[in-house]
Amino acid sequence: MTDYLEKLNFGAPPYIQKRANTLRLKQTTAEDLLWCNLRNRKLGGYKFRRQHPILVYIADFYCPEKKLVVEVDGGIHKRKEQREHDKIRNNEMEGLGLFVLRFTNEEVEKQMHEVLQRIREVCEGR
Repeated sequence: MTDYLEKLNFGAPPYIQKRANTLRLKQTTAEDLLWCNLRNRKLGGYKFRRQHPILVYIADFYCPEKKLVVEVDGGIHKRKEQREHDKIRNNEMEGLGLFVLRFTNEEVEKQMHEVLQRIREVCEGR
C-alpha cells in the first residue's frame, strides 16, 4: 500500500504539488547549499528529490529508495507552535514508514560535512 501511495506522492492533493513547484524556485540559502550536495546522486549514489509532496506536507528533500525525509529548519521552527506542528508532521510521515531527519539552517551552512555524514549514515542503515 505504501508503494502505491508513494507513486501518488503519498496522496498529496494537486494544490500541494503546485506549492511544491513554487517552493523549488524559492529555496533558502541552506536548502540550496544542501541540494548542491545531494543532487545528481552525489551523496553515496542515492537519488534525492527536492520539495517533494507527502500527504498535505512538502518535504524539503526525499530519498525514495531509503524512504528518508530531510528537513532544513529556519528560525520559525524554534517557535512552540511550529515545533508542535513539526512533531505531528513527523508522526504522520513516520506512520507511512518514512524516517525524518531535521537540521537547522545553521548546521547546513556551517557544518555541511557533518550533515552529509549523518544523512549518509541513515541511508546506509536503512
